[in-house]
This record gives sequence, structure tokens and C-alpha cells, in this order.
Amino acid sequence: MKLLWDLDGTIFNTYPAILASFCTVHEEALGKPVDQEEALRLLKRTSKETFAYYGISEEYRERFKELDHARAESGCPPFEGVETILEAADINVIVTHRTQASTRKLLKKFGLMHYFNEIISPDDDGYPRKPDEGAYRYLHDKYDLDWAIGDRELDLIPAKAVGLKTCAFQNPDIQADLHIDEYTPSLIEKLSK
Repeated sequence: MKLLWDLDGTIFNTYPAILASFCTVHEEALGKPVDQEEALRLLKRTSKETFAYYGISEEYRERFKELDHARAESGCPPFEGVETILEAADINVIVTHRTQASTRKLLKKFGLMHYFNEIISPDDDGYPRKPDEGAYRYLHDKYDLDWAIGDRELDLIPAKAVGLKTCAFQNPDIQADLHIDEYTPSLIEKLSK
């Protein structure tokens, strides 16, 4: 089985760090706290849309990324069971909006780096951000991938466009070939078909 992974919210439980970082930026930009439940719902779509929704200027994006990366790197563990799936796969690749440096730091911290054949980050590799299909097409052409696993619609749109089967993680509200809430050994059989 050859898998394309999203990172945030799929391999690592980074949403607490993402939400905390956005809350800080929201308060800095607008001088008041944000409804965290609503913010998280929007952040699970895209951070860019969330910034636009709240009227926070793009100048705060770097501050958000800086806070998010620091918080994620200091304490966002991988989801339970994900290493079992990584270990069973023949190929694992990542397409993430996180920087290469931050991605590698997280993977190394938790001993997962050796599972990955390649990591694509638009900030470092020149591909447009998801849902653009460029990075997915490149990786699929190179590795003949089977599945894409992600927690947001924008992770699965490009997968479908290049002909991959799709697995939605902890998100029943997006269209996918398979929906899962946790990584269990039985998933290996499903992904191997």
C-alpha cells in the first residue's frame, strides 16, 4: 500500500496548537477573544478562509505560523495507532502546508521521519497550496500511490483529481471512499485492497 498523507490533524493532533495560535492572533489583531468552537470549525476548512472570515489581515499570517509551529513542535503527539499504519505501508509521502523544517522537526521528535519517502511543502518546494493538485500529481506519478489520507476536504480534492482513493480521518462531513475515526490494525487490510 502506497499512501499520501496530510500532516496536521491527520498524523499529528495539532488542532489544539492551531486553535491556540489563532486565538492569540485574533486577540492581537481585533482586541477581543474569539468563539473557539466556531474558530475551530473554520480552521478545519482552511486558515486562510478563517482569517478572511474574521477580517484579520494577511500581515498576521506569519505571526500565526510562528506561534503554531512553536506550539506544535513542543507538544503535539501523533495520533494513537498511526505508526502501525506507517510501518505497514510500502510508501509514505506527505503534502502539507507546514514548512519542511517544522514538519521534519515534528517527525524526528516522535521517531517517525524514517517512514517517509518524500515531503512536499508549498513554502519550500514551489507547489501551490492544496487543493491545487500539482504536488499530488508529482507524487502519484513518481510513486504510483493508492490512497490519500486527510482530515479536510482540501486534502482529498486533489487526490480525487489525480485518481487516488480517499480516506477521511475524523471528519464524516467530507466525501471520501473511506471514513475512519482512529488508526486501528484493521485499517491496514482496508487500505491494502
